Amino acid sequence: MLWLFRGYMYEVIKNFHQQFEYQPKIENQERLLKREKFIVVGMGGSHLAAGLLKAWQPQSEIIIHRDYGLPALSDKILKESLIVISSYSGNTEEVIDAFYKAREKKLSLAAISCNGRLIDLAKETKTPYVQLPKTDLAPRLALGHSLMALLKITGKDKELKEAGALSNLLNPAEAEGAGRSLGKKLKGFIPIIYSSLKNKGLGYVWKAIFNETDKIPSFINVFPELNHSEMAGFNPDSLKKLCQNFYFIALKDSSDEPRIIKRMEAFKNLFGKNGLIVETIELQGLNQFHKIFSSVILAEWTGYYLAKEYGFGTEAPIIEEFKKLIATRG
Repeated sequence: MLWLFRGYMYEVIKNFHQQFEYQPKIENQERLLKREKFIVVGMGGSHLAAGLLKAWQPQSEIIIHRDYGLPALSDKILKESLIVISSYSGNTEEVIDAFYKAREKKLSLAAISCNGRLIDLAKETKTPYVQLPKTDLAPRLALGHSLMALLKITGKDKELKEAGALSNLLNPAEAEGAGRSLGKKLKGFIPIIYSSLKNKGLGYVWKAIFNETDKIPSFINVFPELNHSEMAGFNPDSLKKLCQNFYFIALKDSSDEPRIIKRMEAFKNLFGKNGLIVETIELQGLNQFHKIFSSVILAEWTGYYLAKEYGFGTEAPIIEEFKKLIATRG
């Protein structure tokens, strides 16, 4: 079955741009209240699209909540917001809990899912929802569908049109060579992803791909914060052997604050001088959405070819084992 998985994943990445042809439909739309503030509740891959939307539109009033229940905000802010409950599978424990809490507080509510308990609850309670295409994709591989659904349910029609244009702008095949090269170089290393605060959601996508596609540790942080504490933890003088296990990837965006770009360059020069590997990846595209999703595709190809180096583990048994443990222990 391994060869089937490899071939399937390859085709998904090669055709990633087609996800932006998706035209989401809101069920129970007459009950959807217009809001300018949004709280997106999601775990794992189900909140990644919201992070990318924040990267594209940092000024947007979107709070991402990754926990049980609702964020610790005043009742006033909660009532002014649309609570978007997002679970790709529809069965995420923390997200279902948030759905019930939002219902108890009589908050404006909407849902995004492929199937499962969340869709059932939305139908039972006549909650507005978007049902994602049933493609059997992992959430990290379906970010085009997820973003389109999120834009639709938050009423961002202009942005929805702009995102839809990516079906013609993106050409995943163009990034395959770079992804293959980076994937081979990363074998045996722990990837550390650094970006500006604005692009933290994009960095998180890279991390999630390494964690889930490749089953390896990967971590993220942002400039300038990492320059004030985390940097001190990589000391090649006293811990050279330990530090050489890391491969630093800096996501550089020409629209970042110039002082952030200066910090990235200084970081690369300093760490490179001390024998550590730092690779700068510049975001490239005709607009910010194009830049962001071109980088997502590069990350997907990199994860694919790194997984090929490691032998393509298709499952995450440790997560399944953990789910069983918390189910049996209440």
